[in-house]
Amino acid sequence: MKKAGVNLALLWTEYCEDCRASGKTPLMYSQFCHHYRQYRQKTKATMHIQRTPGEQIEVDWAGQTACLTDPDTGNMVKANIFVAAMSYSQCTYVEAFLSQDLSSWITAHIHMFQYFGGVPKIIVPDNLKTGVTKTDWYTPEIQKNYQEMAEYYDTVIVPARVRMPKDKPNAEGSVGKISTWILAKIRNIKCFSLTELNDLILEKLEIYNRSSFQKKDGSRQSLLQEEKAYLLPLPKTPFELATWKIATVQFNYHIAVDGMYYSVPFEYIKQKVSIKVTRSLIEVFSGATRICSHPRLYGRKGQYSTLQIHMPPDHQKFLEWDGPRFIDWASRIGPCTKSVIEGVLAQHKVKQQGFRSCMGTLKLADKYSAKRLESACQRALSFSVRPSYKTIQAILKAGQDKLNLEEKPETSALDNEYAFTRGASHYGRKQS
Repeated sequence: MKKAGVNLALLWTEYCEDCRASGKTPLMYSQFCHHYRQYRQKTKATMHIQRTPGEQIEVDWAGQTACLTDPDTGNMVKANIFVAAMSYSQCTYVEAFLSQDLSSWITAHIHMFQYFGGVPKIIVPDNLKTGVTKTDWYTPEIQKNYQEMAEYYDTVIVPARVRMPKDKPNAEGSVGKISTWILAKIRNIKCFSLTELNDLILEKLEIYNRSSFQKKDGSRQSLLQEEKAYLLPLPKTPFELATWKIATVQFNYHIAVDGMYYSVPFEYIKQKVSIKVTRSLIEVFSGATRICSHPRLYGRKGQYSTLQIHMPPDHQKFLEWDGPRFIDWASRIGPCTKSVIEGVLAQHKVKQQGFRSCMGTLKLADKYSAKRLESACQRALSFSVRPSYKTIQAILKAGQDKLNLEEKPETSALDNEYAFTRGASHYGRKQS
């Protein structure tokens, strides 16, 4: 009977054909309908389930929508209504959203927990795609972000069975009641923003939750005060919705997320990693292992967030380069080398531009010795106030620095007993 186009007349006809084929006498149509009605009365029987405080909350999107007025065009914009009801106190939470996407669904839960002042042990949603990716009688598959949110708040998600609205009767019942108590009451009020609409809904919701029950003492709000003691405590900070991306680590050991670059340990170069993106944090995973995290960057595109520990050893040494370090290194070789390095750093507007020349010059000591480098720098300074790395390298290659080392102090010819000395008379005019 639940299938489209199936009615009692069709079922009775099929029943009669089966009876004739088996040689039995079928019941008349009136008797067939009588037995069907008796069967329905038995199967429609319901059982009252005693709920315990703080145990369960039922959530769903309402079928009815609210309306916003576009301030620019005056057109009406539909707003979807999220409804949640505590199973014990029946206290209700209502909020409007412009869409029924995952972000709205998660945000609604976060605001719901804050409104109730705690977290129930079980969340019972419908089998909507934003919450349940795969429906199954025994093991339904919960959407990844939805499951993360539940784990963050230390609660569990138990979806209602497919086409079983009685699994969440409070949410289903609340939908009809808020249509009268809230949506119908604000139908003639124009709201130009979602904030205005939700403020108005909250005002009517407080009245609804404080109204007395018709068949028992108290109100939903008074029962919630009793139930709060049994709710799980809220975490210090609300859950942040995350989106997941897959990226390949670049050769510069960085990954790109929304135009920004974040470093990853260099061992993962050219490997695919999973990226969890939240409003404030970037987390990188290799399989199920988190390998690093960065505060999320905002503003100008192309910014880098680089951790030194992620660099190869050679790159880490490069970070240690600075002007004073090069000058100190050069002073240990000699004063001429120090003068050359100071000159290299001084001829650039930005000192970092000269770091490679400084490194190349000082590394020449490893190949030719510190003594020869100091001699080459001395000779280069005699040619130019600010000699370059190539000049000093050419001097060392040609061996011109050795000339300085081989030169001896100048001595007077008179002190040399082997010298051939001509006097002034030798160059004078001959006497007649």
